[in-house]
Amino acid sequence: MKMLRFRSPSISSLAQEVQCTVRLLDDSEISCSIQRDTKGQFLLDHVCNYYSLLEKDYFGIRYVDPEKQRHWLDPSKPVVKQMKCQQPYTMCFRVKFYPQEPIKIKEELTRYLLYLQLKRDVYHGRLLCPFADAAYLGACIVQAELGDYDPEEHPADYISDFKLFPKQSLKLERKIMEIHQTELRGQCPALAELNLLQRAHTLDTYGVDPHPCKDFTGSTAFLGFTARGFVVFQGNKRIHLLKWADVSKFKFEGKTFYVIGVQREKKLVLTFHTSTPAACKHLWKCAVENQAFYKCAKSSQIKTVSSSSIFFKGSRFRYSGRVAKEVIEASSKIQREPPVVHRSQFGQSRSFTSLSHKQLIMNMEPLLPALSSSREHRDSSADNGLSALKDSVHLSPLKPSVTPEEAEIEERENHSQERREDEAANRTRADEERREIHVDSEEDGCSTLTISDTAYSPCASMVPTPVEEGQGGLDLLFQSPARLLKELHADPEMQLELQAERERELAREAFRQSLCNPSNGRQQMQACLRSAARLVVMATGLLMILLPLLLVLLESDLDISFLHDIRQTPEFEQFHYEYYCPLRRWFLCKLELITEQLWGD
Repeated sequence: MKMLRFRSPSISSLAQEVQCTVRLLDDSEISCSIQRDTKGQFLLDHVCNYYSLLEKDYFGIRYVDPEKQRHWLDPSKPVVKQMKCQQPYTMCFRVKFYPQEPIKIKEELTRYLLYLQLKRDVYHGRLLCPFADAAYLGACIVQAELGDYDPEEHPADYISDFKLFPKQSLKLERKIMEIHQTELRGQCPALAELNLLQRAHTLDTYGVDPHPCKDFTGSTAFLGFTARGFVVFQGNKRIHLLKWADVSKFKFEGKTFYVIGVQREKKLVLTFHTSTPAACKHLWKCAVENQAFYKCAKSSQIKTVSSSSIFFKGSRFRYSGRVAKEVIEASSKIQREPPVVHRSQFGQSRSFTSLSHKQLIMNMEPLLPALSSSREHRDSSADNGLSALKDSVHLSPLKPSVTPEEAEIEERENHSQERREDEAANRTRADEERREIHVDSEEDGCSTLTISDTAYSPCASMVPTPVEEGQGGLDLLFQSPARLLKELHADPEMQLELQAERERELAREAFRQSLCNPSNGRQQMQACLRSAARLVVMATGLLMILLPLLLVLLESDLDISFLHDIRQTPEFEQFHYEYYCPLRRWFLCKLELITEQLWGD
């Protein structure tokens, strides 16, 4: 049994530092020391300050507890109270809320971090897409990482060096090489990354962090939350899309997760079952945060929600950050010089090699991102060639003095670059138009939508927190979802719950149909009357049996052993002398009065 200790923290315990390691999106690491009462927001600010990141509301820090359950670090609570594992703590910096329109991201640094997250989603199978989209995304990654194709430097099978997809076929590699060598030629890394974001955000699995579960029929499903709403995937189809405007409430009880909403002017209740109560609570928290971030217009509209009804004690939770509209408004007001973007080079596992093991002490004051100097910005512009974006200023690279011939060559290259950028923008607009037409036609029809030729089955990184292979006991993090769901199917307790849920659903459906049928009104009334009559008959029968037995006990002089034992009990004597005798005297008095009146008349 765990003992509770109530004592105030001493100065020495507060001063004790805790070592934390945060893994970044490019697999580099930064380490820091925090105090025991440091809250999660300071750790998030520390990582954002390391990047010099201002648009930080899209990001969060994720960790895994000793029971292999993942969590998002709560910014409003102390880090030590949330981390249940032993020190040093290991966490991951990840994208928590995916922007609905990546073109509205103001800074190139934020777009690059989102690009790194999407590259991880593609590799781990979370961003499922058709063959054509997969080839285009792969080509954008190769162009951003490798640059233009050079026959003298690149061998015939240079794409095989890139591990882009969980199942990378030879046909897909050839299509990627074709697009990379022709369509994307001449694009700088920033433009290639932007093209990937623009294509990825049109996919149905964009921003989906899959939660494996079962529906009320026992079928395997993956739940997710996007900027559009709540989605459910089965196989290679999206079987549900419930927009945020139609979602009323999320709640959970134990291992059962409920989605309450409205669809086609009718109330809709979706029921799902997770493997553990902790997984169900994590799913509920993610649902509450995503609903608040994408649905609310202002953070002041966010309310504290409860996981259960008002009569039962449940979990209470409130999203404490800014919402999507406020983040976009704040991004549009950024006026600083863009920071330098340190991109990972192909073949390097860590891009921040020189800074990956830098020890930093976290103070108890918020850390503000350091603004880059104008010289750094000029160097970054010269290296990266930032392209023109919507509602942003075009930054031209600063070059030293050149000869007229070099100027003419450079002007031609600039014209060709602008032409390619215009073509890319036109293709992006065309894709968006096709997407809008597709979405409109989809919303008019059935909610089931085929998203790919292959089944949606995220691989080992469905728990997207990398763990070192040397850490004993944590290899279970990377077991496949198929194995997890097979264990769910084999769980007899889960099968009993699903069977009981199916029976309740059938009973409720039959009751609703009977109420909606007006021809059954008379039959229901007759059934009610029959039930009432049966109740009266049963009560009368019980009185006819019990009343003579009571009179025998109270009035007869039968000297039977069991009757004698009953009469000797204190309870019976109290009932006899305090209740029965006064009632009998009152009844006899009334009877005498009635008799006198009758005889007197």
